[in-house]
Amino acid sequence: MARAMGQIDVAKSEAILDAAADVMSERGVQASVDEIARRAGVSKQTIYNHYGSKAEMVRVLAARRVDEITAALDAPDAMDDPQAALAGYGRVLLQLLLSPRGLALFRMCMLGADAMPDVARAMYEAGPRSSRGRLAQFLEAETRAGRLNCPDPMEAAEFFSGMVVSTRQSALMLGMPRTLSDADIDRIADEAARRFLKAYAS
Repeated sequence: MARAMGQIDVAKSEAILDAAADVMSERGVQASVDEIARRAGVSKQTIYNHYGSKAEMVRVLAARRVDEITAALDAPDAMDDPQAALAGYGRVLLQLLLSPRGLALFRMCMLGADAMPDVARAMYEAGPRSSRGRLAQFLEAETRAGRLNCPDPMEAAEFFSGMVVSTRQSALMLGMPRTLSDADIDRIADEAARRFLKAYAS
């Protein structure tokens, strides 16, 4: 029976997730738990005791990325400054999309979906679906407050994410990497937020 989360120290848990991200980005979803354990400096049994399965480990890894992406939506002043909150969301979304590890993880789940559908499903549900859901909750709250008019918050969340990601994800998935400077990322995120708020003004 898997242990409850929190029964290994935070540093060890982070080491496991970092190792899992590296190993699976290199070798795909069928990468061995033995190799992940070796790189993390823990036993294979420790990983199974803590996560129970590879799919659960991937779910937690994806959830960690979602926390990074949505941090701007949870800031104390986010509701008072939706443009800054949306730009912050878009900025981190782009940064993670363009990072070598982020791209490799997404690609490995897509390519391994047939072989290990449970892992791919965990990545999708805890990753893109969750981040869009949290953005939709923010947009719904802004609509209730009268600052936005989003009749379908989830659809609006998909629209905003699409504005930020555009065709960049497709290009990256097809092996045509595109680098953006920090200034470019800031400009894209800020412009997407500005245009989105204009489209959904109350």
